Amino acid sequence: MSATPTDVIPTKSEWTITNHPNANEEIPFSILIKDKSGKPIQTFETIHEKKMHLFIVSKDLSYFSHIHPKYKGNGEFDFTTSFPAGGDYKLISEFTPKGGGDPSVESQWVHIDGETAEGIPLVLDQKLTKVVNGKKVTLSFDHIMAGMTVHMNFTIRDAASNQPIKNLQPYLGAMGHAVAMSGDAEKYLHIHPMATEGNGPKVTFMTVFPKKGIYKVWGQFQHEGQVFTVPFVINVEN
Repeated sequence: MSATPTDVIPTKSEWTITNHPNANEEIPFSILIKDKSGKPIQTFETIHEKKMHLFIVSKDLSYFSHIHPKYKGNGEFDFTTSFPAGGDYKLISEFTPKGGGDPSVESQWVHIDGETAEGIPLVLDQKLTKVVNGKKVTLSFDHIMAGMTVHMNFTIRDAASNQPIKNLQPYLGAMGHAVAMSGDAEKYLHIHPMATEGNGPKVTFMTVFPKKGIYKVWGQFQHEGQVFTVPFVINVEN
């Protein structure tokens, strides 16, 4: 998903959810993955240690979750999750049927009942440095132009000492993961890092943003057994 996908096996999906799901309750989901003729797909590749990666974002992109449904067989994946407030959420499933070159993606909007959270405007970050879980993370680019290959760099330091962290641990088979969503939640990128020497402090991702506009980017990394997620809001230009 870091550039224009090729060799994607066409799929369809059927999502099952309980009626009137409520916020702050565990909600069971089922996703049936079918081929273009409507038959369940039987076998899937294991990509970054999982057969399916599933991302959940709220409509205003203030909420983000990355989970891994379990494959039950005969094309069916199951998972249970909760939502922090009522409102609309987009669920994006990424998987690779056996023999596929790039992942297939199926998405679904769901409405969750309950008290809605106050909408949080998507505001550009003026400084691309954040402190999360005791880590100071700086995001930088060689350029941020739509339709062109972009190198996206996360540099991770200890927030207290400002010393570079050089012992990041692999997370799901990679030195990090990044997800980018356009401000309207329509464009989605799941990006894996380029091969680099060492385990930090810099992790570089290569991608292509499909159109100009505001995007929210979440970087995910693991250090000393703890996964941490750092969000940034950026503007991609023509």
